[in-house]
Amino acid sequence: MHVIRDSSDCPAELKGASLAIGNFDGVHRGHQAVLSAAKRAAQDAGTVSGVMTFEPHPRQFFQPDKPLFRLTPEPLKLELFAALGLDLAVVLGFDTELSSLPAEAFVRRILVEDLGVSHVVTGNDFHFGKGRDGNPDVLSELGRKFGFGVTIVEPVGSGGDVFSSTRARECLRQGDPEGAARILGYWWRVKGTVTGGDRRGHGLGFPTANIPVPEGFALRHGIYAVRAGTGGRRYGGAAYLGTRPSFDDGKPVIETFLFDFSGDLYGQDMTLEFISFLRGDQKFESGQALVEQMSRDCEDARAVLAGLEKSDPFATGPLGALQDGC
Repeated sequence: MHVIRDSSDCPAELKGASLAIGNFDGVHRGHQAVLSAAKRAAQDAGTVSGVMTFEPHPRQFFQPDKPLFRLTPEPLKLELFAALGLDLAVVLGFDTELSSLPAEAFVRRILVEDLGVSHVVTGNDFHFGKGRDGNPDVLSELGRKFGFGVTIVEPVGSGGDVFSSTRARECLRQGDPEGAARILGYWWRVKGTVTGGDRRGHGLGFPTANIPVPEGFALRHGIYAVRAGTGGRRYGGAAYLGTRPSFDDGKPVIETFLFDFSGDLYGQDMTLEFISFLRGDQKFESGQALVEQMSRDCEDARAVLAGLEKSDPFATGPLGALQDGC
């Protein structure tokens, strides 16, 4: 997948794309319907399929002091786009200049003059341009004016509930990764580089691989059954997210004990899929009590993951496989 960050530098062979436009945080099943429509339009027209998204997330630009729990930071979002088979990702810097463009100027300058789009696909709640003066009706009118096709995708859901990033975030805040996965169509994941810790886990007999907690991270604190992908292999594990109240009660950490693994992962990238919430964070009065509970946690996590090996509802989806796993 080609990634460009300046629409004016779009190579000639990538112009004329069928382009899905949106923020796509989470790349959930509703987003996937929009992206699939862009791919179908590209196939019908014999053009490349693409997606346009914005960095930082517009909400972060307009409310910089309000943390945003992002489901998919840019690197992970791009991996998911590539896994869905898109040819092109246009990542526009969302800044004062872009936010000041009226809807028609955005379409004319970026979509038509720079990218020469053949077709544009959005969800029915898409707004764009200065003061959000652009909406699906405006986009359709501008498509007719400038000569490109427009498809507006209606909401997608299940059981009367619409798939949304907001709902997925709420599931994760409540410690419900299974609920988030039903919205996303894949097990929600985070990715980071393994860093050194204070090695307390080694001393307790549970050495952990630690990755930084992303900014705005709002997953419920506690213990989770996880799958970890690193170095081309996948491991089961038990992950801890919390402030370690039994020790320093400091900043939140993500520490993962990998099953059936030995070695050094420092400096390597690792992707964690959160499968099931096992228990909340708590303080232990002794190291022995903590070790006993950690042993039970690992047994519980192994049981969850054993069941997943028999029947994983997302194994066959387009985003089912870990990017760093096997």
